[in-house]
Amino acid sequence: MKDEQYLAAANFWKRKDSAANRMDASEVWKEADRYLTSHKVCALATGGGDCIRCTPLEYSWHDGAVWIFSEGGRKFTGLLLNKAVSLAVFDLNTGFGGLHSLQMNGTAEVFDDVDDSRYVAEAASRKIPLATLRNLDEPMYLIRIEPDEVTLLNSDFRKRGFGSRQTAGKLQEGQL
Repeated sequence: MKDEQYLAAANFWKRKDSAANRMDASEVWKEADRYLTSHKVCALATGGGDCIRCTPLEYSWHDGAVWIFSEGGRKFTGLLLNKAVSLAVFDLNTGFGGLHSLQMNGTAEVFDDVDDSRYVAEAASRKIPLATLRNLDEPMYLIRIEPDEVTLLNSDFRKRGFGSRQTAGKLQEGQL
């Protein structure tokens, strides 16, 4: 492809969204909340420089953030170099015109202190005993991702008169 073809492809949604009926940000976040709480696995992309990694991980969604327990791995090189991350959650085996997915860009924060109140709370919410986490041969890290933007792709939105792609910026107080 030529450069202008790449640029045209990159601007596809910008062109398409300009003509689509948009939901207000609160409704987008309510849809995102429903979607995130009904799924458990995301693909987390981290990177910086020549280090790019996309890792499937179990997550939880609450308090306006994505929470992930993880052992070490190359994703932490990306997190060291760049706290900006992207993640995707999606339904499997959808046919043409039946897409349901979510993309999120956000900022990651990593906790390694088992006694940190956020670490303790997340372990409790997942019913993981702190003694178990303390006695691991290698540490279990907690990654908290605060969303900067969320994009939902949902073919069913068209049935409600909206475009199939809906985006909202940073989650504001009271939007959920």
